[in-house]
Amino acid sequence: MDVDLLAGLGVGFLGSRLKRLAERMQADAAEVARSLELPVQPAQMSLLLAIRMHEPISVGELAERLQLAQPTVTRALGPLERDGFVEVRRAPGDQRTKRLAFTDKGRALMARIQAELLPRIEPAAAELVAGLEGDFMLGLARVEARLAERSLLGRAQAAGAPLVWTRDFSDDLAEAFYRINAEWIEEMFALEENDIALLSRPRELILDKGGVVLFAETAEHGVVGTCALMVSKDGWVELTKMGVLKSVRGVKAGEFLLAKTLERAASLGMDKIYLLTNRKCAAAVHLYEKLGFVHDEAIMRKFGARYERCDVAMSYRPR
Repeated sequence: MDVDLLAGLGVGFLGSRLKRLAERMQADAAEVARSLELPVQPAQMSLLLAIRMHEPISVGELAERLQLAQPTVTRALGPLERDGFVEVRRAPGDQRTKRLAFTDKGRALMARIQAELLPRIEPAAAELVAGLEGDFMLGLARVEARLAERSLLGRAQAAGAPLVWTRDFSDDLAEAFYRINAEWIEEMFALEENDIALLSRPRELILDKGGVVLFAETAEHGVVGTCALMVSKDGWVELTKMGVLKSVRGVKAGEFLLAKTLERAASLGMDKIYLLTNRKCAAAVHLYEKLGFVHDEAIMRKFGARYERCDVAMSYRPR
């Protein structure tokens, strides 16, 4: 008799069980969509519905409304834009802000989803929770509400989890992103034009283009460090704007943050990563070497001119 190992591991693996459940249901929903010759994936459905209700809407606003990580939303939007269902528009009076809206082709797709796909999926899902619907959906809502009040990470921290943890970018952290990086750059160099642009507009120049900004946070000091992955050219991703506040150096927040950033890159399929730095940043260069970066003259020739201070270029070659 087969034993469901995951089901027997307890509530600590609730996230894994919910992920498995979602994958099973989404795989079946994808088959239903395929049978109807609808060019849509289940992961895109909530995005399409949110765009329909709130268009035009920015990628950041879309991520916030769905409470999803922005890179996840950006990846799901890519095929919808490429296939002509969604288009990017500039906000009147602010050419830097991009907002998403349906094309005529997208509206036609949405009409078919509502008329053909949802009437099949809704009753099938209702059958799965028949007799449990009130308790199941109410319980799910309660778990989500409790997570909103205090994250699993926060609860684990209170129980004695590691000193440092990571957070994804949100607009309220934009000032910290600028301040933390400006501190270390101005300590040894001068802010260059490229620095100022990235530090001032991280959502537009990094996240909206499929990149990532992570922060290191501690219970005692709050947000203490930052690190970004910025999509570059020819499939390369730049690890950039990594810094830790001078006042908290020594707790290994930088090493923790770098490791977590590389883990995130791997989860997103980012396998061509480089960085640009300077010999004066000896401690940082040593850390990069420790975690798998090697000095690379080809990277220097290809990207090094982006910063006047750059005299070290490295590429990531995990052991």
